[in-house]
Amino acid sequence: MTNSKPEPTPRDIRRWRRYLAAERAEAAVYRDLAAKRSGEEREILLALADAEGRHEEHWLALLGDRAPASLKGDVRTRALGFLARRFGGVFVLALAQRAESRSPYEGDNDATARMAADERIHEEVIRGLAGRGRLRLSGSFRAAVFGANDGLVSNLALILGVSGAGVGGPTILLTGVAGLLAGALSMAAGEYVSVRSQRELLAASIPNPEAAAAVPALDVDVNELALVYRARGESEAAARAHADRILRGGQTVTASVPAQHEAVGSATSAAISSFLFFASGALLPVIPYLFGMDGVAAVALAAALVGVALLLTGATVGVLSGASPLRRALRQLAIGYGAAAVTYLIGALFGATVL
Repeated sequence: MTNSKPEPTPRDIRRWRRYLAAERAEAAVYRDLAAKRSGEEREILLALADAEGRHEEHWLALLGDRAPASLKGDVRTRALGFLARRFGGVFVLALAQRAESRSPYEGDNDATARMAADERIHEEVIRGLAGRGRLRLSGSFRAAVFGANDGLVSNLALILGVSGAGVGGPTILLTGVAGLLAGALSMAAGEYVSVRSQRELLAASIPNPEAAAAVPALDVDVNELALVYRARGESEAAARAHADRILRGGQTVTASVPAQHEAVGSATSAAISSFLFFASGALLPVIPYLFGMDGVAAVALAAALVGVALLLTGATVGVLSGASPLRRALRQLAIGYGAAAVTYLIGALFGATVL
């Protein structure tokens, strides 16, 4: 009696071809990303492409002569490939991270447990690579996103609040421009002080290089150098062993200090980014009034322009954070519109009371 595998159904074949196309497309994405990098990151991406190639061989073996010569991946993977070929930045890595998290292999009996495990690990590898890019972006990107979002919401709320009170278009325009300038300058000043203060706090914790000159004169038996490392968080035994190595000449004092990887960024660039992005966001709700519009039409257009911008900034944050762009976009829209609606109602109540 011989055991033979049952003949695959047309549905099985279609699914295997879909998986094969996805593996080929993902491997191409990683090779395209690797082409725009060098060193360790390039090696990691090429290794991921090789792993996708092994998965491709699995589906080729199952398909046999049913494997087509050429296949197209799904729309998402093809779009990712397009972005990888032309840009290859942290945005593409963040999208690739989300793509890896959607692997269907966990619940598919035709995929091996090793392949499912590979996909889980691939997600973590891409998360790590994307994390490097996020770290490089974090300082200026934080200022840009917060600046644009604050400009959009605060100036829309200001304009709607004044509009709700029943004042005319020229007064609303003046209020919007004043809000733009005041907010942008305030954001720039606040960001500069914040980043500069953070850099100064970190600088105060960096070891003084002149301390190394005192090492040769220390009492080997008392070894107060160990107190330095205990103050930096090491246990008593580890600190004493650390100090002993230094006194024997095997290490310098400053070389033992853990590197501080906080991406603080430049205070000046953060301030400039905050000013420009706040101003660009705050400008949108003013645009209808710049063109002489007034009343409900101006309010509706201002709200629409700001809504589109809030959706875009929310989706951008979602992509970079590896979360759902749609959810982040809708959350951003709900928060912005909620704040503006409350301000409008307060303005309307105030206007009714005054009148």
